[in-house]
Amino acid sequence: LWYGLLGFTITMCGLLSLPGNLIVVWVFMNTKSLRSPANTLVVNLAFNDFIMMLVMFPPMVMSCYWGTWALGPTFCEAYGFVGNLCGCVSIYTMVWITLDRYNVIVKGVSAQPLSQKGAILRSLGTWVFSLVWTSLPFFGWNRYVPEGNMTACGTDYLTDDQFSKSYLYVYTAWVFFGPFLLIVFSYYHIVSAVFAHEKQMREQAKKMGIKSLRSEEAKQTSNECRLAKVALTTVSLWFMAWCPYLIINWVGMFAPMKVTPLFSIWGSLFAKANAVYNPIVYAISHPKYRAALQKKLPCLACNTDNGDNDTQSSATTTATTEKAEETA
Repeated sequence: LWYGLLGFTITMCGLLSLPGNLIVVWVFMNTKSLRSPANTLVVNLAFNDFIMMLVMFPPMVMSCYWGTWALGPTFCEAYGFVGNLCGCVSIYTMVWITLDRYNVIVKGVSAQPLSQKGAILRSLGTWVFSLVWTSLPFFGWNRYVPEGNMTACGTDYLTDDQFSKSYLYVYTAWVFFGPFLLIVFSYYHIVSAVFAHEKQMREQAKKMGIKSLRSEEAKQTSNECRLAKVALTTVSLWFMAWCPYLIINWVGMFAPMKVTPLFSIWGSLFAKANAVYNPIVYAISHPKYRAALQKKLPCLACNTDNGDNDTQSSATTTATTEKAEETA
């Protein structure tokens, strides 16, 4: 029964994630107004999620069918490596997206804008760093082994070897708590800057005796804040998805008898499901992406209750922002 449920769940995740992330990449790459340096990082994130589910999904379905890992030790190592690599690339790409939001909203006009070259270098640097870090188990620092009920593979957190455990200690610091603290720091200042800006606008409007004071700069700031909310949502979902797997790893290192096969494999599957969330978040929350999706693939567009009026407004916002970007 559990093998069937696992196979069904990962199949649904794969069928949602693969086309979803592929559509995100295609829409962002083929829409002029979306080809910005910041969105290059979004494309890198969607491409990474696509690769992860492409490699994770079919082998796990096959192993659930056979009731054990059916592809041999070499592919097990490759499977664990790709899962480790994509998780690392995912969180550090989100760190770059968060820092870009921090740069735009907190520093404002004094900030050095992100260039296309800078975005590409950040994406490539993230892949190189992650490749180096996740290749270390191949050289004896920890290893990739079957986990849970033997339908997936990952890092070895059940060994008694302290040298092997040290990899997970450092990994936790570099790939979970480090990015988490940096993201919390950034969003604390982003929220503070937004509140301060709104307070300043209200006070200025009150002095002038008008209801609202909204300049073009203020509208642009509002757009940036909406994009920051999208980024915050994706980051929060990443930590929610990977936190149970982190707990499983640490419980396995210090209290292995408490880690059952079903408990650990569902944690692993929940982490993989993170690749499903991002396309849905962008389809619902990203205004320019939603407008582009309405134009290119109307059958998949997510409209609000306002229907055509909202779509027309989004299209107008897209055109206005595109003109502003070209001017800049």
